[in-house]
Amino acid sequence: MTKETEIQSLFSSMNDMQKKAVFNTEGPLLILAGAGSGKTTVLVNRIAYILKMELAQPWQILAITFTNKAAAELKERICAVTGEDGEEVWAATFHSTCARILRKYGDKLGFDNHFTIYDTDDSRRLMKEILKSLEIDEKFLSHKTVLNEISRFKDKLQLPSDIEASEFYDSRMKIIIQAYEEYQKRLKSSNAMDFDDLIFYTVKLFEEFEDVLEYYQNRFRYIMVDEYQDTNKAQYKFVSLLSKKTNNICVVGDDDQSIYRFRGATIENILSFEKEFKNSCVIRLEQNYRSTGNILSAANSVISNNIERKGKTLWTENPVGEKIVLYTAPSEREESKFIADTILDGVKDGRKFSDFAILYRMNAQSNAIEQTLSRSGIPHRVIGGHRFYDREEIKDMIAYLQVINNPHDDIRMRRIINRPKRGIGDATVNKASDIAAGLGESIYTVIKYAEDYPDLSRAASKLMDFAKMLDGFIDASLSGEYSLVELYNLILEHTEYKIYLTNEKVDYEQRIENVDELSSNIIKFEEDYGDEATLSSFLEEISLMTDVDNYDENADTAVMMTLHSAKGLEFPVVFIPGMEDGVFPSVQTIMEPSGLSEERRLAYVGITRAKEKLYLIKTQSRMLFGSTTHNKVSRFVNEIPCELIDKQEVSNSFAAFKGNSNVSLNFDPFAKKKVANDNQKSIKYCVGDCVLHKVFGKGMITSVTPMGNDSMLEIAFDNVGTKTLMANFCKMEKI
Repeated sequence: MTKETEIQSLFSSMNDMQKKAVFNTEGPLLILAGAGSGKTTVLVNRIAYILKMELAQPWQILAITFTNKAAAELKERICAVTGEDGEEVWAATFHSTCARILRKYGDKLGFDNHFTIYDTDDSRRLMKEILKSLEIDEKFLSHKTVLNEISRFKDKLQLPSDIEASEFYDSRMKIIIQAYEEYQKRLKSSNAMDFDDLIFYTVKLFEEFEDVLEYYQNRFRYIMVDEYQDTNKAQYKFVSLLSKKTNNICVVGDDDQSIYRFRGATIENILSFEKEFKNSCVIRLEQNYRSTGNILSAANSVISNNIERKGKTLWTENPVGEKIVLYTAPSEREESKFIADTILDGVKDGRKFSDFAILYRMNAQSNAIEQTLSRSGIPHRVIGGHRFYDREEIKDMIAYLQVINNPHDDIRMRRIINRPKRGIGDATVNKASDIAAGLGESIYTVIKYAEDYPDLSRAASKLMDFAKMLDGFIDASLSGEYSLVELYNLILEHTEYKIYLTNEKVDYEQRIENVDELSSNIIKFEEDYGDEATLSSFLEEISLMTDVDNYDENADTAVMMTLHSAKGLEFPVVFIPGMEDGVFPSVQTIMEPSGLSEERRLAYVGITRAKEKLYLIKTQSRMLFGSTTHNKVSRFVNEIPCELIDKQEVSNSFAAFKGNSNVSLNFDPFAKKKVANDNQKSIKYCVGDCVLHKVFGKGMITSVTPMGNDSMLEIAFDNVGTKTLMANFCKMEKI
């Protein structure tokens, strides 16, 4: 087989436009990839083609994406196609790519290679301290507002000294800039960076040290950026500088899926690509492999109402499929009940729970839905809920590891210095912090020699004992004699942290289980990374994690998440509740053209997550944030052609039903279900009753606990074990 024949065979399954994108390797390239058009397939095969044609070595290729999950999938698929060569391709997120560069050259900017990466919680703690020291009332100016403004400045690559004089005429902005200055100062003294700093300082490094920039320009002959529509100014600058020498920059994105303006993303980066990168080529991927024809037609109709877009029309060879259901419920309670009943009916007919996703515009909508799913016994997971690494006990143990890795991290030091309790109070810590600030040193440096400072004399021995214990951990870490998990167990043993949790009593068993689970995570990390499993690399990986990274698509549970979190995912069946003006689009964006355009792009993202079935749901009245509203149907629904929609409604009265001219009067698909629900409420269950559930099968009731107008039932099912259900929601009969 000739090389040319082999290559043709390798890419034979791709469509013509995908092949064009794969074979176009030289010069700037913009791949406009519609939802479900196989953009990851194109990226993977483009890398395979470059390697097959020997245009570059694997380590000369950089592929950047936005989430760890996407980067891991990309790497896995590259290796599947290219074999061992794929291991040397840099496939990583913007943040981890920049962190890797700064670990090597950060000393040029005054950081050592053990710098800490502050997560959102760390930044909040630090900013609260700063505002307190500046005597700024949180009610006048919240720490969240200040951090958002700082992030905006960093996205624009502005330090306090770069901010235009006009900003200083606003008294609140003056304080924000002052807080920004202090924030950066404290980060630097703690040898720490926040997420925005990773990209900001890498750009700064490239701009100030030509030799470093030239090294990476020579190293990376081909640069590919996924989800380019989500980049901000700093990220654009990073890839622009890096690609300037070879000009082989390939970006993949969809202007119709630009939905992260609130994070600093700018749609202008993708809209102006041809202007910024001269002699560029644009290729459109419009064949969708994910959704049915009706779902795609709906998505195309909605997004066509936006003006700021490159323009493309998705098409598919998939079947036309079922119509999109527009369901109107009396309230958010019935909205939730409809979702639960539809899931149970689907599972009864052979679907899995994991086939179903509920995507909402705002987190506040999730409460009623989650309650109903729980009462109905439907296994579910809320993406964006209380993550494992956000739990107090896990944050404590991670803080110990962070301080061992970087003892000058004052924020983490404050967290653990008296946890477990060591008789070191806040007043003592504040004194040590003041002394450290006056000397330009870290708290660690001060407490190590606490006896030298009269203000610390009363607590000197406790402070020095704590510092001595930390030094022991640091020595153990540097010795190379301990694995990561052995170091972790050493900390647990010498701090007596589990005893501390037991004495705290509240949920101590579960909290100890969580601490042990972290040990499992560390072991798995060491197994996955082998010799590269350093303390720094472990801390870096978990600091860059997102909720979507934790999404396990193999678990058989229904999924709940915001529409923003759902981008990049797909599900056989999708529910989008809250399809009302004022909810989606949100009330803040209705009168603001660019905001409304972004909401429409978000609707497009939501619609195109569905593969086979899509439910759009609105209510006649909705209780949200303590107020009841009566909203019109979302304008996005009205932008979908009527022939694509199956309108359904259940109402509390025939009059209300009759009053809606959009609903067919001869169709009430839930009339029988409503009677069944009423009958369900009249059934009395007792311990020992045998029952038949429509999904879980036969079982016996083992306990009945009255709760208001309902009862909580514990039922031992023959096939699925014991489940807890609410009687009014359980959809079963006595046998």
